[in-house]
Amino acid sequence: MAKFINLKVFPDFFKSASAGGILLIISLVISLLIANSPWGEPFENFLNMELGYESAQLHLRYPLLLWVNDGLMAIFFLLVGLEIKREMLEGELSSFRQAALPLFAAIGGMVVPAGIYALVNSGTDTASGWGIPMATDIAFAIGLLSLLGSRVPVGLKIFLTALAIVDDLGAIVVIAIFYSAGLQVTYLLYAGGIFLLLLLFNRLGVKSLVFYLVPGLFIWYFIHHSGVHATVAGVLTALTIPTTPDAKESPLENLEHSLTKPVNFLIMPIFALVNTNIRFEAGMLEGLQSPLGIGIILGLCLGKPVGIFVSSWIAVKLKVSTLPAGVNWPMVLGMGLLAGIGFTMSIFIALLSFTEPQYQTGAKFSILVASVLSGVLGYFMLRSVSRKKTLAL
Repeated sequence: MAKFINLKVFPDFFKSASAGGILLIISLVISLLIANSPWGEPFENFLNMELGYESAQLHLRYPLLLWVNDGLMAIFFLLVGLEIKREMLEGELSSFRQAALPLFAAIGGMVVPAGIYALVNSGTDTASGWGIPMATDIAFAIGLLSLLGSRVPVGLKIFLTALAIVDDLGAIVVIAIFYSAGLQVTYLLYAGGIFLLLLLFNRLGVKSLVFYLVPGLFIWYFIHHSGVHATVAGVLTALTIPTTPDAKESPLENLEHSLTKPVNFLIMPIFALVNTNIRFEAGMLEGLQSPLGIGIILGLCLGKPVGIFVSSWIAVKLKVSTLPAGVNWPMVLGMGLLAGIGFTMSIFIALLSFTEPQYQTGAKFSILVASVLSGVLGYFMLRSVSRKKTLAL
């Protein structure tokens, strides 16, 4: 039987750009199956099991779910921070003209969905969830776009990647400012002191990653106890990692390459597995018609593509930027729909927005529906547009 199995398939799969998105889909399906099976309650109990160490001086004992959302996701944001820094220094965000289009697009793709949600939920108990439809799931959006292969221009993939990176930067700022509570200034000062020390290491030319990652753990601890969400520690640590302007591989690029596969193929699937976890119940479909459901679905499915399209159009009309080679306006609209796949990032913000289980479940179900709609519509629109362009050639 072994002779019929092509072992090369597995390395090829993990090298493909769509692999991360495929694994996220598998994790999503498994999570939904578990939640709606007899294993649902034992799985919940497993996620609530406390792990770690606690003493009078050190408090590091938390439920497994919190270790995933505050611990593993800090590593994800460390990778995002590395990508942002690299792109700003030597990539698609390194000059204003290069950064203008994804910057304008990302701002529109955050402000319009948040505005729609805020308008629909004004005066309700769910008004605090306005940040939910602002997010774009990089792995899903880029993974789905990659399934189209050469049918879409490379410029569109670069545009979506840069937009998603700016979008993540916006999400980080929103989480740090609006979804942190009960600030403890002393812990923030401790974290700030270590951050300054890492900047000094960078200035002195220290290249060893140990001098950044070990203090980064202490930054995580202090920020976690400060009231600011602990994932911000990942970004702060990333900003101090040294890089070089030339083609020579730097400590930043080494760390980025080391983290990409663990994040895409382990951390994000685990996050999806433990957080999707939606038990389907009577009345959930009716919940999509609530202000919470309507705000999320309209924000992601309508606000994202409209905000990205209009903002991109303004940037081009003002002549501060141009569309990438081979990209036309229908493609920008299709890409905007793909950016409406909020999934893991939207769920993450939803968990920060609400403490009530019914709102968390309603938000996750609405995000799931909106992300599926956005993904399907975006994929088939781009496929149709690219086919017409090929026939015209």
